[in-house]
Amino acid sequence: MITLASDFGTPYPAAMRGVILSRIDARLVDVAHDFPRQDPRTAAFWLREVLPYFPPAVHLAVIDPGVGTDRSALVVRAGEAALVGPDNGVLLPAARRLGDPEVFEIDPAHEAFPDTGGEGSTFDGRDVFAPAAAEIHRAGVDTLEEIEWLSTVEDGEYADLEFPEPELRETEAIGEVLVLDGFGNAITNVPGSVLEDRFGEEVAMNGTAVPAERSYAHVDPGERLVTVGSHGNVELAANASRGDEAFGVEVDSDVRIDF
Repeated sequence: MITLASDFGTPYPAAMRGVILSRIDARLVDVAHDFPRQDPRTAAFWLREVLPYFPPAVHLAVIDPGVGTDRSALVVRAGEAALVGPDNGVLLPAARRLGDPEVFEIDPAHEAFPDTGGEGSTFDGRDVFAPAAAEIHRAGVDTLEEIEWLSTVEDGEYADLEFPEPELRETEAIGEVLVLDGFGNAITNVPGSVLEDRFGEEVAMNGTAVPAERSYAHVDPGERLVTVGSHGNVELAANASRGDEAFGVEVDSDVRIDF
């Protein structure tokens, strides 16, 4: 299969699907097309959390604020999967979850691509990345070295993206909000392991006592809690309400948990 992810909304993803289906007969699965616009870090987080649940596939991810510049177009092989997208770091966190990343650069000037692709283009998702995903699907992930419009990229010669590490101490954890989900849950970079022996107790979140609970329903509707989300990180939430509003936080907000 080929998965598709972008910040395009509609109708642009349909053009990518059309390009792929005009070249190969593949099963196409949409991951999401409503990632925050021009925000590779948020998309990278969710791709890291979602893509490992797929069987071997080609993953096409286009969150590309640098489209039309001289930024490179990449294919990253990781385990039995290949990830296709722009050279802005969006592919690497998911690739590391899937295997040991091997990075290749796409030559958009090759005849395999329409002459609208590359520097100056406004839609590399359609003109470069979708054709590349189709041809990789056709050739097989294990044959990337044999594809003439791909060249190996050495470590350090491509953009990477790593999430900030929290500070973990005996009586406190200091981190930040990485992303917000659609429910308003504020997902931090603090590992959930800091709460494993503290459920049913209170912790101090940025100086205010808040219950630490295993799930939202352990507090009354509208009440705040600190929990561990399905991603394994500490999450600031509110039962049947928005955690970001209840805690007054947003992406990049500082978080301090005192035990």
